[in-house]
Amino acid sequence: MVFDDLDPRPARGAAVAALGREDLDLYSVEELDERIEGLKVEIARCERARAGKQSQKSAADALFSFKS
Repeated sequence: MVFDDLDPRPARGAAVAALGREDLDLYSVEELDERIEGLKVEIARCERARAGKQSQKSAADALFSFKS
């Protein structure tokens, strides 16, 4: 029986911190290019998520704004 839900969750930002500690000297130019493309994709995903959250926040602020 597997108890994956009992495993501790990684801390927020742990993956990004781990990326920052990786030794890039071990990568070839092609591997670095692939890494850069992967990071660009992840940045775009984060920007889309942020835009969605900002839109929700703006809608909530407008809904609950009690102007005199």
